[in-house]
Amino acid sequence: MPVKIRLTRMGKKKQPTYRVVVADSRTPRDGAYIDQIGRYDPRQDPSLIEIDNDKALDWLQKGAQPTDRARKLLEISGAWTRFRIAKGDIHTISEALATPPPAAAAPAAIGHEPEIHVVGADAAEEAGEPAPDPAPVPEVIVEAADDAVPEALAAATDGAETEVPAEAVPAEEVPAEAAEAADDAGDDREEPA
Repeated sequence: MPVKIRLTRMGKKKQPTYRVVVADSRTPRDGAYIDQIGRYDPRQDPSLIEIDNDKALDWLQKGAQPTDRARKLLEISGAWTRFRIAKGDIHTISEALATPPPAAAAPAAIGHEPEIHVVGADAAEEAGEPAPDPAPVPEVIVEAADDAVPEALAAATDGAETEVPAEAVPAEEVPAEAAEAADDAGDDREEPA
């Protein structure tokens, strides 16, 4: 017997409210159901979503397949994420593994701290200006279902070189010959009379 988690319509004409139910897939939309696991009222602002996550998780583990709309409601309530963690699709890191090992703190205790060199900081210090702050590095969160994604990311970053357009380079860093060549190139054009 194929079991679905789906919505059953309730309410008056043009005023729908829904029950989130577990039902046999062969029964009509508003027909008999096995279990009610929640309700959904899209007319409220914000929409009302009440799902019993324990019941939903139990039915998902038994093999009930949610419809697209029911899956979206389960994602909002958190039941779908709990199911995927229990199934092994999403891997979590425990707090014991999240803390750095004591070996990482050893270089700081010895007095060997890593050096950070900011490009252009030496020229700014000589001119009496404060050194520019390094640009913040954006964090990337990747959810991978298999090992192919980390390998693809590693292959994409190996040997990657980026070209900086001439407009992005400050005038102080442009060699004098290049600046003169750019000025000469602009002189060849004729101005309209």
